[in-house]
Amino acid sequence: MKKNDQYLKSPDLLPIPQREKKISSLGFAFIWVGMAIVLAAFAIGGAGVVSLPLGWVVLATLIGTITLGVLMTLTGDIGVEHGLSFPVYMRAPFGTVGTHIPSILRGFVAACWFGVNTFFGSTAMNGILNVLFGFDNWFICFFIFATLQVINTSLGIKAIERFADLAAPIIILISIWMYTTLSQEALQQGREVWSWVENPATGMTAVTAFVVVIMSNMGFWGTLAADMPSLSRFVKAPKNERNWFKRNKAQIIGNLITLPIVQTFMVIIGAVSYIAVANADPVVALQQAASGLVLGVLLLMIVLAQWSTNISANLVPAATIFSNVGGPKIPFWVGVVIAGVIGVLVQPWNLFAIIIPALLIVGGILSAIVGILIADYYWLRKRRVNVQELFKLEGQYQYYKGFNLAGFISWIIGGLAATALSNYSFIVGFLVGSISYYFLAKYWWFPKYAQAEIIDPDDQKYLGLTVGRDWEIEFEENLETEIDPVAVTSKTV
Repeated sequence: MKKNDQYLKSPDLLPIPQREKKISSLGFAFIWVGMAIVLAAFAIGGAGVVSLPLGWVVLATLIGTITLGVLMTLTGDIGVEHGLSFPVYMRAPFGTVGTHIPSILRGFVAACWFGVNTFFGSTAMNGILNVLFGFDNWFICFFIFATLQVINTSLGIKAIERFADLAAPIIILISIWMYTTLSQEALQQGREVWSWVENPATGMTAVTAFVVVIMSNMGFWGTLAADMPSLSRFVKAPKNERNWFKRNKAQIIGNLITLPIVQTFMVIIGAVSYIAVANADPVVALQQAASGLVLGVLLLMIVLAQWSTNISANLVPAATIFSNVGGPKIPFWVGVVIAGVIGVLVQPWNLFAIIIPALLIVGGILSAIVGILIADYYWLRKRRVNVQELFKLEGQYQYYKGFNLAGFISWIIGGLAATALSNYSFIVGFLVGSISYYFLAKYWWFPKYAQAEIIDPDDQKYLGLTVGRDWEIEFEENLETEIDPVAVTSKTV
């Protein structure tokens, strides 16, 4: 084995064994509470009630989030079953070198989201300091808030879970309080939140508006649907469990129950905020609807919500990706810092005005990757993965100079289709990407580059947790010789 194989073996990217899967079902649900309560979701509710009653906005949100929760759980099984992160598994459908291109896009988007959410949190932090001490400088708050999140994430997954355990109950209680406060403000304006619509849409215009809400919600979390393995690989799951639903129980609770409930509630609050004060930005709305200590407490919820969202949904995926690109020289904590720097440099205070169009376009482009992942993992490999080869530059997944052209062609086709049909971006990108990849890989690419787990779909060789296996990648630190004494083994416990 070549000594440059070490480039693929950053310690932060090696498969997570079952003994190191620390996040419980409740812990994962709490992480989702923290992630899903994010201020940008308010924009979806505010935009929705411009043309639709709140009840229809809620229905569209549930459809979008439940559908997305299914996709997240499907891709998340890569992390549960094999302990693999998103950028590492992407070496299979895109190649050992090709994985960097779509991964960097995802990492950049996550870093941008980090910046946007940090901006919202910093305005809330500034509001609290203004109430308590008369301090008024959101820009300083922005840098302080960004630094705190970067430090928290750099400490690792247990620090993230502990913060979620602390923040989630507080966030839930204050969210209910926030909804009550804004609803009362709306009633004072003579507006019934469940029937008021600014400009009611009818006919096909209403259908289009309904679909846009669905796609906005899917685009909102579409990026996490792609790299759910980066988080799910830390979720507890039983060994030797062949039932897919039982093995993914913790994921199902978080992705299919917690996410739809919390996201829908956030969309409702955004809609009520718009109905009450004609502005879906909750910081602006709360400043008009509350004052003093009440305002300070509500703004605290916003700070905690943005913090918990960023560390799990944005900094962890982005740092994992940047670590994959940089190899062992870029450990996880350095990846976190890189994501934080990018989040500042993009000037997120200028991004919120274009958030909905951006969600539709970016979500559609990344949805093609979700489709490719599912087609590769389920339709072609049947969940079996030749994990050892993922860590070899010149192994099975090298393909043509490190690139799987079937993956790239499918991604381009899916992304273009999603962009052309932006109102239906996520579903179009997903379907076109997955179907294109299936046929291109099965009938063109894989006949050229044989895939061991497809030719010989042996459970004992290529499954992980289902057969009680922890994948272990062992290697020597001394690389002085021409041939690297790297031993890549799998151990069945």
